[in-house]
Amino acid sequence: MSTDSQALIASYYAAFNRRDWEGFFDLLTDDVAHDINQGGRETGRAAFREFLARMDRCYAEQIADIAIMTNADGSRAAAEFTVHGTYKQADEGLPAAHGQSYVLPAGAFFEIRGGRVARISNYYNLQDWLRQVGG
Repeated sequence: MSTDSQALIASYYAAFNRRDWEGFFDLLTDDVAHDINQGGRETGRAAFREFLARMDRCYAEQIADIAIMTNADGSRAAAEFTVHGTYKQADEGLPAAHGQSYVLPAGAFFEIRGGRVARISNYYNLQDWLRQVGG
């Protein structure tokens, strides 16, 4: 049902904003597929944990202005939002970090299975982010 899926995605972003990683991972299937912006696909909770550990080390982000849309049966969802962040530590292959702040429009697409997130595909404008952090 689409209202259940909307609540799931709202809970996903709320857990992210609280840095409640155990609550966050409880919302994912064991075989969750994570499509990284301008990158590859990683599969499974363990790979997603490694990704978020790197994100936590390099960035401090909050997600705001979230608009959630779902299809009729709730098997797919999309979210449009704004990322408010600070670049804390240089990420591999990216410019030096020295606390630069950024505000970035972004979006994500979700596949939902069994009341959990089975796929997330994130999208944002990397060139816009690079301009904001001085890259």
